[in-house]
Amino acid sequence: MEQWLKDDERLDYLLAEDLRIIQSPSVFSFSLDAVLLSRFAYVPIKRGKIVDLCTGNGAIPLFLSARTEAKIIGIELQERLADMAKRSVQYNKLEEQITILKADVKGISTQIGSEKYDVVTCNPPYFPAHEASEKNLKEHLAIARHEIHLTLDEAVSSASELLKQGGKAAFVHRPGRLLDIVTSMRNNRLEPKRIRFVYPKEGKEANTLLIEGIKDGKPDLKILPPLYVYGENGEYTEEVKEMLYGKE
Repeated sequence: MEQWLKDDERLDYLLAEDLRIIQSPSVFSFSLDAVLLSRFAYVPIKRGKIVDLCTGNGAIPLFLSARTEAKIIGIELQERLADMAKRSVQYNKLEEQITILKADVKGISTQIGSEKYDVVTCNPPYFPAHEASEKNLKEHLAIARHEIHLTLDEAVSSASELLKQGGKAAFVHRPGRLLDIVTSMRNNRLEPKRIRFVYPKEGKEANTLLIEGIKDGKPDLKILPPLYVYGENGEYTEEVKEMLYGKE
């Protein structure tokens, strides 16, 4: 096992998918948002081409590989994270399905082709760039969480450029940016079709937004039932348990 790991990395289980992922607490570990997005996004079961933007250590491509046989490309700007993602793909023997590229999301269509993909997923940086310096975050975490190298509008624009007409883009973000992301999607030919709000528990404000749009789709937005992460007992709800651990 040691041959796969560097520095302070560890090999964690993705239980529902029966896969393993390389993580580093000091550099990057995926969050529940990645799980939620990978379950929310539409994916073709058999054929198709998928791109995951801001792929980090490759969690979303790994999650999606359990749901589809389509080819998946993960795009990650940071070399250390892209390397972790590549090693996770190799460890799980998924090189035939998943390709990880160290590349900038901005202008990625000039590298991998425009208007040829069926699905794009993206867990972009959530916070304004100026907050990163205030919080004195480590560089890897600051880039992943703050709009230092990539703004929301740039992420949405890149997703649109990659998609075929009728292709679908799915994002996870913060509810406070709802109008920003809807405006950006419409400005980039992505018509919002499904929204789901995620709440820590009943009675609390939503803290996560899942949204999916269709390139050049017709207006018809559906607000899906709320998703609650924790029940009154402080444990994961049955829906979240199934996402994380699979069906019992």
